[in-house]
Amino acid sequence: MTSKKKVIIFGAGKIGSSIANLLHHSKDYEVLVADKDTASLERLKKRVPVQTIELDATNEKSLTQAFKGWDAVVSAGPFFVNQTIATAALNAGISYFDLTEDRATTQAIRVLADGAKPGQIFMPQCGLAPGFIGILASEMCGEFDELNDVKMRVGALPQYPSNMLMYNLTWSTDGLINEYCNPCEAIHEGKLTEVLPLDGLEMFSLDGITYEAFNTSGGLGTLCETLEGKVRHLNYKTVRYQGHQYLMQFLVQDLRMSEDRGTLKRIMESAVPITLQDVVLVFCTIQGKRNGQLVQMSNARKIYSQEVHGELWSAIQVTTAAALCAVLDMHTHGKLPSQGFVRQEQVSLTEFLANRFGKYYESGHTASLARSARISPNVARRVETIAEQHMLVENDKEWD
Repeated sequence: MTSKKKVIIFGAGKIGSSIANLLHHSKDYEVLVADKDTASLERLKKRVPVQTIELDATNEKSLTQAFKGWDAVVSAGPFFVNQTIATAALNAGISYFDLTEDRATTQAIRVLADGAKPGQIFMPQCGLAPGFIGILASEMCGEFDELNDVKMRVGALPQYPSNMLMYNLTWSTDGLINEYCNPCEAIHEGKLTEVLPLDGLEMFSLDGITYEAFNTSGGLGTLCETLEGKVRHLNYKTVRYQGHQYLMQFLVQDLRMSEDRGTLKRIMESAVPITLQDVVLVFCTIQGKRNGQLVQMSNARKIYSQEVHGELWSAIQVTTAAALCAVLDMHTHGKLPSQGFVRQEQVSLTEFLANRFGKYYESGHTASLARSARISPNVARRVETIAEQHMLVENDKEWD
């Protein structure tokens, strides 16, 4: 790049600050972080020398004015502010990226994208799930002549669970509640359908640890629409340690806390501590026909908390921020569609992993950084990423 690209990041919280950090240290981006919370902006400036501005995400007029003259805006705020930010981006003629898992928000942004100018794209769902998991699954699907089953499993888990939920908060509480309460998309017998959140409980083992997985909303992004009629079964489930789903189903459904999400958020944030000592598990397995044979392909990765630019980052910080920065960087270098709505499955996995930010998902880079992180030697020795794709012909079994 001959000159720095100018990017506004809306949200000075954990993920917004991480995105600002990565872009700043790349030395190729001029970064402006916006938030209505002055204290959050001040904390950010002590960590990363970027520009800041006080802005209210609900004021479309002021956002449009602030966005003029910039190249792109990234929304790292809660899902319910994204539509206003995207509308202001459209009016200002700049590209838009976000991390939302909310299906209605994504659909609204998709409609806005119809008015995009040449060179202006709208790309929601750019995190881990939705985000990277869709890029991975789509690339793997391309290896098959005929698709039977696509199973996508993702979890952000504490390394040292110590409560009954076997869970610690690692990212947005609003997003977590959305996933546990909203309807979930899936494909069953070739047709798009909806399934209940917290339903579809299953168990599986990886590296000697038994996990559970269950339906949650939003993780598939637009993949259901892309693959409808092309795959027999497709579903996405969140991974947790055993026992978590039982307690959350009692809280969310039996006690009807899904009808009072404000109270549910207060309970979660007052009783469940956050942690930086986490691990992100990504597991995608696909079964179908290839060259006339029934074949199963699996791809599994574990990414741990690690040191990034002198700070200890949680695994969910690393994976979420790196994924968004990677697709933003690919857009900057002309490696994505150049106008309108862009889906995650339009991203090349090879180019994503070759990107300087996408490399955080690669085995060698992830492992080397994790070994240097400020975590115990015992934990560091356990860091691994299973990044190879294993081709197995399995006629009589499949992973559940």
